[in-house]
Amino acid sequence: MTGDAELTRTQVVPLPREDAFAFFADPRNLEAITPPWLRFRILEAPDELRRGALLRYRLRLDGVPVGWRTEITEWRPPRTFTDTQLQGPYRLWVHVHRFTAVAGGTEIFDSVRYRVPGGRAVDRVVVAPRLRAIFDFRRERLAELLGRPNE
Repeated sequence: MTGDAELTRTQVVPLPREDAFAFFADPRNLEAITPPWLRFRILEAPDELRRGALLRYRLRLDGVPVGWRTEITEWRPPRTFTDTQLQGPYRLWVHVHRFTAVAGGTEIFDSVRYRVPGGRAVDRVVVAPRLRAIFDFRRERLAELLGRPNE
C-alpha cells in the first residue's frame, strides 16, 4: 500500500517461549519497555491481554499530549499477537509480535506496519528515526528485564 512503512526487529531472550509471551501478555509491562521521554501511561487495559482487548494510553510527542487506543486483533498464545491502532497519531499502525522457540531461548520478532500524516518524507525525517530509537530502547530494556542469551 502506498505510503506504508515498516519497522522490523528481532532479539533473543533466554526464556522459554511461554514465559516470554507471558511477559508481553501483561499490559503493565508495556510501560516498563517504553522510553521515559515519551511519558507513556496506560489509562485503561485489562489485567491480561486477549483477542478483542482494548487498551487506552497517553504519551507525549515533543511535549504535546497524544491519546492512543489499540485493539488486540489477533491472539494466538504462545506464538503471536497483533495490536492495531483504533485512534492515535498514525493513519495506520499494525504491530505483529511473534515468539519462536530457538536454541537458548525465544526469538522475539516485531513487525510494525504504519502510515504517517505527511507521507514518506515526514516518515524518513521525523518518524522513522524516533521509532528506531524507541525500539532500540525497548531492546535494551528487554535484555535487562528478561536477560541476554548466554548470560
